[in-house]
Amino acid sequence: MLKKICEHGEEAAGVFLLFFMCLLAFVNVLTRYFIRYSFAFTEEIEVAGLVWLTMLGASAGFRTGIHLGFNLLSLRFPVFGKKVLSPLATCLTFTTIGLLIWFGASQVRDEISLNVRTEALNIPQWWYTLSIPVGGLLILIRLMEAAWKERRKAT
Repeated sequence: MLKKICEHGEEAAGVFLLFFMCLLAFVNVLTRYFIRYSFAFTEEIEVAGLVWLTMLGASAGFRTGIHLGFNLLSLRFPVFGKKVLSPLATCLTFTTIGLLIWFGASQVRDEISLNVRTEALNIPQWWYTLSIPVGGLLILIRLMEAAWKERRKAT
């Protein structure tokens, strides 16, 4: 059971989050239609949920290897070239996600120190921004798992 949770945790969290976002949007539509009043604060939650959902989906995509890739060069190279390009692509992706985590964590630190609050709900903004470094860490874990699987497959 724990293995299933570790393998599909992003999908489970994403399903729950998407269900919650759809429910909020549906309630907002109903209130606008029937009582002509909008729950504007729900949009703030839905936008923040979408960022979390994007990061969780990217992490799940790295686990399953379904991200689009630029493979023109690897198709034109011989086997040796492919053995060099794949780790290079992994290192470049790792660096990019690492920078995303670094700048996301920096933004979270700034929002905490400046006590930035959200407009509608007046809660700390860093609760939403935390999705970037946390999601980035999940992506790095899945990237390392995918690289390990590919390395084992190549040997």
